[in-house]
Amino acid sequence: MKIADFITWFEKWANPAWQESWDNCGWQIEPGVLQEDARVLVCLTPTLAVMQEAIALCDAGIRVNLIFAHHPLIFSPPKSLRSGDAIGEMARLAFTYNIGIYSAHTNLDQVEDGTADVLAQILELKEVSPVVTTQPGLGYGRVGNLEASITLGELLATIQTQLAPSHLISSPVADLEQEISRVAVLGGSGASFISAVVKTGAQAYLTSDCKFHQFQESRDCGLILIDAGHYATERPACDRLVQKFKYLNLDWVQLSQKDEDFRSFFQ
Repeated sequence: MKIADFITWFEKWANPAWQESWDNCGWQIEPGVLQEDARVLVCLTPTLAVMQEAIALCDAGIRVNLIFAHHPLIFSPPKSLRSGDAIGEMARLAFTYNIGIYSAHTNLDQVEDGTADVLAQILELKEVSPVVTTQPGLGYGRVGNLEASITLGELLATIQTQLAPSHLISSPVADLEQEISRVAVLGGSGASFISAVVKTGAQAYLTSDCKFHQFQESRDCGLILIDAGHYATERPACDRLVQKFKYLNLDWVQLSQKDEDFRSFFQ
């Protein structure tokens, strides 16, 4: 499948027109690869480490020509591109090695099998619906019921096992034996959706990037807030992308091994 046809297929599923006004989905750098057979490296964030990984694969005989990322490389227009600057170096290497960079961000967040949907599937939620519907069949976050109630301690243990976050933070509760039957999820920065989650009747909300007073807001609303980190809550969707892309019989597709969680915690 040519890259042009691959992108056309993808955009029928997750149209860049659905992105938020502040976002920058779609082509970040297109160095003239549209008519090449698609050989795709999937990542969460397009960094120099991922670009070097793609170049190393090229040197090893695997002619990677597209980095497909969730996060955009460019959020706001740069005023200059300079050697040594991260975006400037990415652009230089992309054109030197003919490797395109394409991002699917808030459009991917809303769709079936997108970032939130994958989290809901990992937790095996039933009767799932968006936390906030944006248009028929689309929306941010997912809320659903567990097949059988479990304790809060069991829910936290499941999240730790399934997502392997570097750090798991939750609202302070007196009773880890509290029964949980309804859960909301949203990959990435989801604290702004707390009030919408409360309206769904969810007892616990899994997301990331939550601040001190957002834990207070959740507590005051009777919602257990669970922060598993940005990387851990969105990386599973990248793995799902690889699985979906493999069904297209692309020349080559692989999940990046150089994706990074940009935070570490001193124990």
